[in-house]
Amino acid sequence: MSLRVRVQPAVSALLLAAACACLATPCAAGPDTLREALFGSKSEDGREHRHDPVVARYTAETGATFILDRTQRRALLKYDRSGEIWALQAAPAPRGDTIFKNDIGQPVLRATRLGGLTLFTRDAPTGVPVAVAGEAPAFVVPAMTPQALVQHLARASGRASKAAKRLVPFRASDVPAGAEFVVADAANLAAEAITRLAASNSGRRLVDEIKGVRITVGRRPDVRLDDGLLRIVVAPKDGVAGRPSSLRIVHAVASAG
Repeated sequence: MSLRVRVQPAVSALLLAAACACLATPCAAGPDTLREALFGSKSEDGREHRHDPVVARYTAETGATFILDRTQRRALLKYDRSGEIWALQAAPAPRGDTIFKNDIGQPVLRATRLGGLTLFTRDAPTGVPVAVAGEAPAFVVPAMTPQALVQHLARASGRASKAAKRLVPFRASDVPAGAEFVVADAANLAAEAITRLAASNSGRRLVDEIKGVRITVGRRPDVRLDDGLLRIVVAPKDGVAGRPSSLRIVHAVASAG
């Protein structure tokens, strides 16, 4: 495996402190109790007001459970049975609703003006109702050492190489301090995308075109397959949302093929 990680001097604790401050601000404006988050509260005129919890665990009618965190610029969603965190972009919808889309533009959630949620999945493209199931912690970017990043890159390379049945080297260059976790997460998602593609005959042909993976830091997340090299750009300033999803990586490889 070819690997080059150069860490620029910085203090990762400052980024974590900033992230915590960002998380704390919107939470202060939320409901005072879990009861209010789940059932709403009454104003002085006796009318019910539905609160929309900024962080909670939800259960869909299909049985799927997930955490939705809306304390950050982009909503973050993580299914209980998956390690991937999805960054969702909010867009206005009719009747004052909000549509949350993934990074390839697919609708994932619809939130009504009163706080109701509908989940869209491959098996339920028209949507299924979702209910609050309880409290949940907000997502934060954990600290990671450069040595731990090297290990993550090696494991991601090993997983992708096993799926491709040949060596797929993972490299990261000029990684600033505090960006290690986002780079490692991008590597994990690239390995997930390659493994998913290799599971089908058509995808296997696409995987054969990937000679290696290179992760760099930039202003916004991006991914493309260029002359056999899967180039992934991460934006650590955006936290967990600062890397392309596994689905976007799959689409980038498919588009290049």
